[in-house]
Amino acid sequence: METFKLLWSFAKVGLFGFGGGPSMIPLIQEEVVDIQHWLSKEEFLDAYAFGSALPGPIATKMAGYVGFKVAGWPGAAAGLMGVTVPTILAMLALGGLYLRYRDTDLFSAFLSGVRPVVVALLAVVVWEFTPSAFGAPPTWLANWASWGLALLAFVAAVRFGVHPAILIVVGGAFGTLFLR
Repeated sequence: METFKLLWSFAKVGLFGFGGGPSMIPLIQEEVVDIQHWLSKEEFLDAYAFGSALPGPIATKMAGYVGFKVAGWPGAAAGLMGVTVPTILAMLALGGLYLRYRDTDLFSAFLSGVRPVVVALLAVVVWEFTPSAFGAPPTWLANWASWGLALLAFVAAVRFGVHPAILIVVGGAFGTLFLR
């Protein structure tokens, strides 16, 4: 029964995750944390942080991890199938339409509407992760080391183009040394 729930939950993510992996994170969080209660917010943040440190698409890593945690190897397979098969089928079925109409005003307008929504959904994830990463309000403002690290990582990524993997490794090392 859990494998079917995993398959269905991640199939919904695969069907509605416009914009790729990062845009799927809010959908995965909704399914995994809020609807199914397979992970707490803190567990989800930890899984996301660890998954971000590994190579490959984040959505498939999250699907495999959650599936394995919930139902072992069959659950991992169900999660991975759920998140990938709908996208593959949609690409095969709709790829020709995309190639034919991608330069039309209607399709461009559709994507222009989807992009800001994806950014807003990512901002919601950041907002919800903040207490887990910095502490709960009002004490989260006092966690200067974590805020400083976040700001430095942001500047390093935006201004200097430092690769995310390097930032994750440096953040983990900083946490090991200074945030115990």
